[in-house]
Amino acid sequence: MAKQLVKLEHVTYQYDDQETPALKDVSLEVQEGEWLAIVGHNGSGKSTLARILNGLLFPQHGSVMVCGHELNEESIWEIRKSIGMVFQNPDNQFVGTTVQDDVAFGLENGGIPPVEMRERVKDALSKVKMDQFLDQEPHHLSGGQKQRVAIAGILALRPAIIVLDEATSMLDPRGREEVFQTVLELKERENLTVLSITHDLEEAAKADRIIVMNRGKVYRSGTPEEVFRLAEELIRLGLDIPFPVKISKMLREKGIDLSRQFLSEEELVAELWTSHCSM
Repeated sequence: MAKQLVKLEHVTYQYDDQETPALKDVSLEVQEGEWLAIVGHNGSGKSTLARILNGLLFPQHGSVMVCGHELNEESIWEIRKSIGMVFQNPDNQFVGTTVQDDVAFGLENGGIPPVEMRERVKDALSKVKMDQFLDQEPHHLSGGQKQRVAIAGILALRPAIIVLDEATSMLDPRGREEVFQTVLELKERENLTVLSITHDLEEAAKADRIIVMNRGKVYRSGTPEEVFRLAEELIRLGLDIPFPVKISKMLREKGIDLSRQFLSEEELVAELWTSHCSM
């Protein structure tokens, strides 16, 4: 049975300048080794949830447990050691003059000995396939490469969980695919636990499980296949369903029978080719 790393119970939070809570009675769990995507339109509460997970905000009601520690002012620094955040704009995350300096920054702040620090930096960059860019200046990198370096900086700190907070929203399609593939490979190889906060259901389709937020509440939860069966509901919530799901829906409406829900274009094309075009 998988180990539980994060548990929220009946969490509520309301900003002073808002009439209604940003989060209302939210309960959820994250298991070790899973990729959980939390999706929702702007104002759904997902960004507030990310801030609470990293201890930037404290719940006004309810409780948050991270790696066995209840979130409070005494445990905040221990919890932040357990969670690594990768943010939206990679340019805002760089502090070093070279790639290796940037990955080493957090380790230096943590007082890691120089010999171990050099090993961790090289190991982390190797895992994201950026070890050939040690002495490169970060601003010369592509958007996808910058986010891979940001992920390496988190990996070097060895947190239990990586949170991707809209981490691909400013990247072009190639950059997004670079980051997706990197995270997928790390998850499989390192048993990495990933929590992605996003409005992009193409990204969420790669997760093991999806939680849909709406008006500060958990609206739906399930596997990508289960959640995308609610296509019309998701569209009414202001979410754009993945292209293969749209095409699958259109084909069914035209009378073409499909064996299951397809989340990638490659799978959908293979199904059409083997089941229909070969007849």
